[in-house]
Amino acid sequence: MSVDIITCEQNSPEWYEARLGIPTASNFATVMAKGEGKTRRTYMLKLAGEILTGAPAENYTNAAMERGHEMEPEALKEYKFLTNCEPELVGFVRNGNKGASPDCLVGTNGLGEFKSKAPHILIEVLLKDQFPPEHRAQCQGALWVAEREWVDIVCFWPKLPLFVKRAYRDEKYISEIAGEIDRFNDELAATVEKIRRYGQLEAA
Repeated sequence: MSVDIITCEQNSPEWYEARLGIPTASNFATVMAKGEGKTRRTYMLKLAGEILTGAPAENYTNAAMERGHEMEPEALKEYKFLTNCEPELVGFVRNGNKGASPDCLVGTNGLGEFKSKAPHILIEVLLKDQFPPEHRAQCQGALWVAEREWVDIVCFWPKLPLFVKRAYRDEKYISEIAGEIDRFNDELAATVEKIRRYGQLEAA
């Protein structure tokens, strides 16, 4: 599969259209979830609904998420200064039946993911000084989708130090992601086909 970089504003109609009906890196952790998998099933049914109706599912947002979006440009500016790089803003990256919305591409091999974190959470991240494990699936998934070599996670909040930590491709983990996404997409396709055939047998 080839990497298709789509230039658009994230959360714009073009962005929603680009990601319609395919699993995206921000939800890879949901796809890989073990146990009852109710959240995984709900995500699959939402994507099935997108494919069948041609319309995006409603997306949840809250005040904290909106505030993060508002603060991100300043964090990007600070990241650019600290790393002496020229990040390239993109809307969506599609690679076959999977996608990702990295916050920026860096050079030819890197990408950046920006996360606003409330002060007490960011302080804990700074004290641990490790790549936050809760973002592993999204970030490694984005590397897989975009076919890049490394990702910088950037965590920020006004008046606190910018946290930047780089991670490189973990091929073993990426292989696990790929297997789960393939299985998920097979189940998604079967679900869509079943709904498309619903009532046909009775009518025949």
